[in-house]
Amino acid sequence: MGCCASNTAGGSKANRISRWRSTGIVGLRDSKLKTFPDEVIEMERAVRTLDLTHNKIADVPGEISKLINMQRLLIADNLVERLPGNLGKLQSLKVLMLDGNRISCLPDELGQLVRLEQLSISRNMLIYLPDTIGSLRNLVLLNVSNNRLKSLPESVGSCASLEEIQANDNVVEELPASLCNLIQLKSLCLDNNQVNQIPDGLLIHCKSLQNLSLHNNPISMDQFQLMEGYQEFEERRKKKFDKQIDSNVMMGSKGLDVGVDK
Repeated sequence: MGCCASNTAGGSKANRISRWRSTGIVGLRDSKLKTFPDEVIEMERAVRTLDLTHNKIADVPGEISKLINMQRLLIADNLVERLPGNLGKLQSLKVLMLDGNRISCLPDELGQLVRLEQLSISRNMLIYLPDTIGSLRNLVLLNVSNNRLKSLPESVGSCASLEEIQANDNVVEELPASLCNLIQLKSLCLDNNQVNQIPDGLLIHCKSLQNLSLHNNPISMDQFQLMEGYQEFEERRKKKFDKQIDSNVMMGSKGLDVGVDK
């Protein structure tokens, strides 16, 4: 670990730490850091939000477990290769952003983050997700796009609050049948994978599903349209489109995207 540069904009180190303590927000984005700052760890319970985005940090120390009141941890666009198991002790964590690092696997202790609502770990080197991810019952957003995943774990179907899954640009071949359990799921994005079929019953049981994107996959539009529940899914999707038009939302040139290549 290390210290922040003494000439960081915003005054002396003492003033900066005092400000962090009073707000609970530690902002160190674009600070050219190569190591995790010691002074942040020393703040312990005072940290609510920690933003270390776009630095050159390669190691997240086990001592991060001292930040037990932290709710938001942003370490996107660094050089992190692994996460400590102690991360699971951050029981207050709601948002974890790890996009753009070099992480190849997540610790099983991830499942201990029972209050986690958003997990974004796109643009890494993941080859699998731990089965313990199913313990994240409050997870609303899961973004694992641009990795090396061949599948999603069956346990993901236990993430009862999931509304959005982004898994574009992987090598996913099969989808777990447990996806049908995700009755809150609104958006499932799997562009640029190797998916040749989706679980029977997905369009029936996932009654909140409004967006299913499968561009550049082996599955065909004909297969998709023959699935049970397709008409109901179409109605939900068109209703969403109509609401966007009514709200004057700017639409792309493709208009109503069917989500599957013909």
